[in-house]
Amino acid sequence: MSTIAAAAGSASCRFAHYFVVCGLDPETGLEPDDGTGESFEQSPIRRSFKSRILVHYPESTDRNPFNKDAVNMLCMPRGLSFRTQIDRMESHFHSFTVSFEDGSRSYGFVHTFYEEVTGTQIITAMQTLHQMHHVEHHSASSSSASSSASSPSTSSMDSLVSSLDESDADSLAAGNAAAAACLGCAGSFDPSHDTLYVSKALCLLTPLPFLGASRHFLSQLHQAVASQTAPPLPLESYIHNILYEVPLPPPGRSLRFHGVQGPILCQRPGPGELPLGEYPLGEAFSLLGMENMVQLLTCSLLETQILLYSQDYQRLMTVAEGITTLLFPFQWQHIYLPIISAPLHHLLDAPVPFLMGIQRRDGAQRASLHLPHEANLCFVDIDNHCVDSPEGLPSFPDQEELVRELSDVLQRFGVPLQGGALAKPAPASPQLSNLVLEDLMEDRRNGNLGGEELEVLERLQALAWRCGGDKVSGQGKTLGRVWEEEEETLRVAKMNIQLREVFAGRFAAMFSRYEDFVIHSAIDLDSWMSNREGTFSFDKGAFLSAQPVSHLHFLSRFLETSMFSSFADGKVISRWADREPLQQLFDSRLERERLYDTDRADSPGSRYRKCSTLFESAQAIERRLLKADHTAIHPHLLDMRIGQGRHQPGYFPKLQADVLVHSQSTNKRSSRVTASRRSDPRRTSSAAELSGPDGEQRQKHTPARKHLNQLKFLHLSPQVIAQTHREFVQGLLGECRLKTKRMLMERMGKESAEVGQGEANISGLQENTLIHGLSDLLERTWGHGLQMKQGKSALWSHMLHYQAALPKTEVPAESPGTEQRTHDDGAFLLRGSLVQDMRFIQAMSEGLSEVGQARAWISLALEKKMLSQHLKELLTNQELLRQLYKPHAFVLCEEEREQFLFHLLSLNTVDYLCFTHAFASINISYRVAIIPMKKLSIAMATVNPWVCLSGEMGDSGVRHIPKNTQEIFFQCKNLGRLSTLQLGQENSGLLAKCLIDCVMVYNEVTGHTYKFPCGRWLGKGVGDGSLERVLIGQLVSPGGEEDSGRWTGTPPELASPSQGVRAVLGSLGNRTRVLSVEVHEDMREAANNLVKHFHKPEQERGNLTVLLCGEGGLVPSLEKFLLHGFKCSRLFQRNVFVWDFVEKAVVSMETADQPGNPPGSMLIKEPPCDLLCHYVNSISASPRNIGKEGKFQLLVCLGVRDRLLSQWLPLLAECPLTSRTYEDGALMRDCAAVRSLSRILHTLNEFAVTLETSLVKGVAL
Repeated sequence: MSTIAAAAGSASCRFAHYFVVCGLDPETGLEPDDGTGESFEQSPIRRSFKSRILVHYPESTDRNPFNKDAVNMLCMPRGLSFRTQIDRMESHFHSFTVSFEDGSRSYGFVHTFYEEVTGTQIITAMQTLHQMHHVEHHSASSSSASSSASSPSTSSMDSLVSSLDESDADSLAAGNAAAAACLGCAGSFDPSHDTLYVSKALCLLTPLPFLGASRHFLSQLHQAVASQTAPPLPLESYIHNILYEVPLPPPGRSLRFHGVQGPILCQRPGPGELPLGEYPLGEAFSLLGMENMVQLLTCSLLETQILLYSQDYQRLMTVAEGITTLLFPFQWQHIYLPIISAPLHHLLDAPVPFLMGIQRRDGAQRASLHLPHEANLCFVDIDNHCVDSPEGLPSFPDQEELVRELSDVLQRFGVPLQGGALAKPAPASPQLSNLVLEDLMEDRRNGNLGGEELEVLERLQALAWRCGGDKVSGQGKTLGRVWEEEEETLRVAKMNIQLREVFAGRFAAMFSRYEDFVIHSAIDLDSWMSNREGTFSFDKGAFLSAQPVSHLHFLSRFLETSMFSSFADGKVISRWADREPLQQLFDSRLERERLYDTDRADSPGSRYRKCSTLFESAQAIERRLLKADHTAIHPHLLDMRIGQGRHQPGYFPKLQADVLVHSQSTNKRSSRVTASRRSDPRRTSSAAELSGPDGEQRQKHTPARKHLNQLKFLHLSPQVIAQTHREFVQGLLGECRLKTKRMLMERMGKESAEVGQGEANISGLQENTLIHGLSDLLERTWGHGLQMKQGKSALWSHMLHYQAALPKTEVPAESPGTEQRTHDDGAFLLRGSLVQDMRFIQAMSEGLSEVGQARAWISLALEKKMLSQHLKELLTNQELLRQLYKPHAFVLCEEEREQFLFHLLSLNTVDYLCFTHAFASINISYRVAIIPMKKLSIAMATVNPWVCLSGEMGDSGVRHIPKNTQEIFFQCKNLGRLSTLQLGQENSGLLAKCLIDCVMVYNEVTGHTYKFPCGRWLGKGVGDGSLERVLIGQLVSPGGEEDSGRWTGTPPELASPSQGVRAVLGSLGNRTRVLSVEVHEDMREAANNLVKHFHKPEQERGNLTVLLCGEGGLVPSLEKFLLHGFKCSRLFQRNVFVWDFVEKAVVSMETADQPGNPPGSMLIKEPPCDLLCHYVNSISASPRNIGKEGKFQLLVCLGVRDRLLSQWLPLLAECPLTSRTYEDGALMRDCAAVRSLSRILHTLNEFAVTLETSLVKGVAL
């Protein structure tokens, strides 16, 4: 064990940066703390007054300048508190943290106690305030007009002591003798009977979270002040020692230094261990419960707004620090203020993710906070063990297994899982401990102890000295009690590291191969920085495709957070600069996992595996805590003047500044050890590592990483607050620009094209995640500066106020979509209003909350391409805006508001179906219109048509169109994206026929228009004689032309083969012109599209019917193949259809073995041949009159489904009829072409094909 000391001039390697004393400044007197929000109806002794920094040492350090206002506010968040002798005056402890602009943190540890007030002016001022309060309270209660009683103004009480002389106080006291009647009641004060006490805080600021050591040092300091006997040395010696002579422990080592009453131990993790985290995670789990803690961690990972609520400041810090330490290897990137005082409550307006804590006042409820943002807020009521998380929060991956593993750890340490008090082990007997100590001392005197035993004995003797023997007077402790505390410290440390290792193991399992998906697209750091917004650092689509389905909901949202983006950027930057310490540690752990567990590395998505390093990590920290590796030099006498540092029991002395403002290098041992440390290069490198986030590595990352300066949020000047909200406005605008750009690139597929994963990405899931992020952005934007809100949703609250403010004549009663016009091509274009869409959302029977209604409305407006227009309409009522919002609100900033709406307007260039997919059970109004060929439109009067719509969520059933009309309006359950339409007629007469151009279907709610091209006859005796056709639809972009899909970036759906294509296929003159190469290419393309369809994740596959029957699909391509090289029509009727050839071929196969056939025409009957004949005969006998084209389409679809199509084609080619039907150069007579096509079709046999009901209805095969 060595002795070390801190370098005198290096503040970065010291244990503590500052020592601070906060309390009552007699020179400024009593200043009411207006920011606490307390009522002047309270007794003055129950009010809060402003505190002041009385002293702080040293004055400042180079890398951590002292912020007086921030430290004062965080040391005493509620200001000064006064008590009398009848009140409880227990000392209490809390901590805080401050984040700097470079990303580093400073931790403050505060011990608050009560000290007797001796200044007569302060006592007189308190008496005066009490008498004024009594007179005003008495007059207010006796007067009928209670409103006439006014409370003292703030200005009249500011610096009351400085303006009050004794004569004035005496006259005021004499004039209010009636106040004596209430003496002795709660909150009263009479200097003749009562002793006045005021709170005072001792604070230690450290670069690392040494919670236990700092708490013990401050506690011992206070115990020395409260003790009747003076400490061995003046308090200045101990304060000087911890500020200038106690260094940070080296990494992986422990350090012992001395407080006023005994030694104190602290330790620091080694290079391969998790960073230091001493806040008791077991207490956090005990306060909230297992499920709530996992839920809270999920909220922090997804960067929701988190608000902690508790009466105890230390509980706020325990939960906040516990959550942030569990985030390893990721770091919280946003506002982090675990303790905010009442003057900082304006930060609740912050329209950004935050993690903040507020103290609960006595009897206060959540509603009293008037929270502007609740749609994406996680409200944590620590005292009531409650976590209210946002709607739609996904579960943490493998949450059930994780909870079981965490429960095992907590149960080993006796922590209740549902919230409650910690179950501590029974303490050891003090008498037994003393007997053991006496035995050891006797062995030492006899020389029976070795080296290790002597160290243990020294430790026990130190404990006994701290306790003063078996029992000591005052605040002393027994040896058993001190032993129990050290055992508890070890237990908490081991439990902390094991809980953190569990979460670190989960992140290592989820991101074990994250490096494979990092995109290195820049050649140097400067080019990457200049194009940072336009490039992607991580292939999110490919990464999600490799994850288990149950993890996707969480991971898709987590990949969009700032903490993961910063993590991925750090990996990219590591090509040109050193990695950040946390990422370097995480990468080294992943490398070790792959080295020792090859099976797990090969299967990242395998079953859940428990953490295997729990006991190893616990043993490392146990070794450091049981045996100190280094000892700091002891406190010593300083060069102080005689008479200073005199002990006064109960009063913290006035410290001698000249010995504390800087280090004294009079101690030879300190100088010698410091010099030896500087001469040792190995130790010099360790000292450089001590700075942690303050070191050179952090500086290398400064150009690429911009950390949030938390100190600016602690300023209370109006100018700084206004500037802060101005930065919030700019931040919202920038976030909107980035989100809309990201949504456009995701929808257009540019990201997938850049990384070569065009077909592997799962765009639907990512699209939902991005839309959820947009909804969250709109909620935060509309919540900025909001002062009047109904429900949890700020946006929906504004819309309700807007709806209520409209005159009733302006609110139409019709459903959305009643305002419309008909385009030239028959498309109905929606012209709905904001309020109409609101009314539809309100009428939905989905049981939505305010937040759910707002998100549904956003999805609907986005799908209708009217989001920007609706929000612009919402912002037209300027008078309402001024009533609902504060002047600094985003919606009142005209220039930024217009740019915000412009970015949202860019989303109109792509098509979304987010509302249609999200609400599958609602009823939708559909309008269907049959468009005949213009020259033959009069023929519609002779038919009785019917339609049946089919989509990805079901079908509408048969809907008859009234006679002599061409359209029908009906409601049915949401069908999703429409795919097919069955069009038929019931009149089978020869005159009942019509040439149909297309059928238009209009969604009255979302405004989507679908076009189903036909271009064929419907009726007997014309065309193929079909009385029913199955049409394939395509989505027509609302508000645009039919071909608008070409410029929207959204590929248009394939439609039914048009009339022009059918004309080419059916014309004998053009049949020989079709090149065989083109036919082969079409077949390969159609089959390739089907293969790619099945290789996509199931939830991201498109419509299979379109790929089978749509334009360019398998059915039209195979029809081209069979029509290539067809001879003249002398064998058949006037019109040529492939089905005619198939029927004749089947008849030929069935009669090939009968007598009378030409020699050589015998065909061997095999199962495929029998099946082909069976299928064709069953289709021909079907009661559905779908025509020859429909029958051939059905045969192909059934052949693909049952894996028979690749066997049927060679049978048709070998049929004797084929040589008489096709020319010599036809593909059907080319054996190589037939074999090639058969192999192509055979590749489809490995997929399970499910056909829509509309295709196979009426055929029992």
